[in-house]
Amino acid sequence: MNIRLHPDSFKPNQTLVLSGSKSETNRMFLLQALFPEIKIENVSNSDDSLAMEKALNFFSEIVDVHHAGTAMRFLTAFFATQENRVVVLTGSSRMQERPIHILVDALKILGTDIQYLNQEGFPPLKIKGKKLQSSKIAIPAKISSQYISALLLIAPKLENGLSLELIGEQTSLPYIKMTLALLNEIGVDTTFVGNQIQVFPKHRVDPKTITVESDWSSASYFFELIAFSEIGTSLKIQKLKSNSLQADRAVVEIFEQFGVETQFLPNNEIQITKANNQLPSEINLNLIECPDIAQTIAVTCFGLGVQVNLTGLHTLKIKETDRLVALKNELEKFGAIVEITNDSLFLHKRNLQNVLPENVLVKTYQDHRMAMAFAPLGLFTPIEIENAEVVSKSYPKFWENICF
Repeated sequence: MNIRLHPDSFKPNQTLVLSGSKSETNRMFLLQALFPEIKIENVSNSDDSLAMEKALNFFSEIVDVHHAGTAMRFLTAFFATQENRVVVLTGSSRMQERPIHILVDALKILGTDIQYLNQEGFPPLKIKGKKLQSSKIAIPAKISSQYISALLLIAPKLENGLSLELIGEQTSLPYIKMTLALLNEIGVDTTFVGNQIQVFPKHRVDPKTITVESDWSSASYFFELIAFSEIGTSLKIQKLKSNSLQADRAVVEIFEQFGVETQFLPNNEIQITKANNQLPSEINLNLIECPDIAQTIAVTCFGLGVQVNLTGLHTLKIKETDRLVALKNELEKFGAIVEITNDSLFLHKRNLQNVLPENVLVKTYQDHRMAMAFAPLGLFTPIEIENAEVVSKSYPKFWENICF
């Protein structure tokens, strides 16, 4: 399904209730599987979270997570701890191209029994669950935080907990801290000093209900929409916290540079308003802690005519698609000049006097964030988004919320 957007497609002045954070939801689903005493409210309705929930609640020998990368990492660790259960964990063709050897190698040090069924280092995996005896491990810090979080989430159920050493430069720290904070919230003791993380064993937790915060990544596309709007345009978004655990809360400070003002209101509600048109000619951002908003920022800067240098993007090449290549390809259709490396993107300032082409077909590469990041460009010129249904991976109601 393709969707056509134009300047009259968008909803001004509204209040949104976003689904729960996918990152928090998937962590809590795994913790709930380990500790059934936990109850969860405001869970994400994304495809990724539905895949995670289904995998944890249906006892099948073959578990297919499709495109759900978080589920693949977390479930690899989870099934490795499930004694006397054998599971084949697989996913889409793209998932079978996404490496998982660093996590598997770490789990094997703990004593797991995992085999690659096709290409070495990649899914599908045959996992024979067993009781894990070891409790010490070292892992490169400059990797996807999901590998590290997968290990931390199963740690309370290991006989001696887990002592994890991070080697080298630490990246995506907010996601690691999110995992530790959620462990603390259910009553698991942890420490994080220097490059050493300790998770202490916990066999049972007290009954508790955890409310998942709304998703800041999903909110980022509305920050972009407001940045492209006339002064005074505003909208409210509910269930977002000032002291959020989510790294993508960084959009608040970043979008101040694009004239977007954020007010934190009572009852965990925010109001975002286009306050001014004062823009920098160039910005430099290291997104090593929040790479998921790279596409949003790149397209925003293009639309506003701001030159931008984004770094810390090494994980984007192993996402649903190679997001750096995808951004370059699609922005260039609108006349952008883009340079990329393995971990950076440089977008040259565009001349705002040049009229943007009409009816450009934006390819999404089966990547939800490509569809959502490019959608607000429809405020400037008619565009067409290919395979618009891909948004269901993280935000099924995106088109309903952003368009008439």
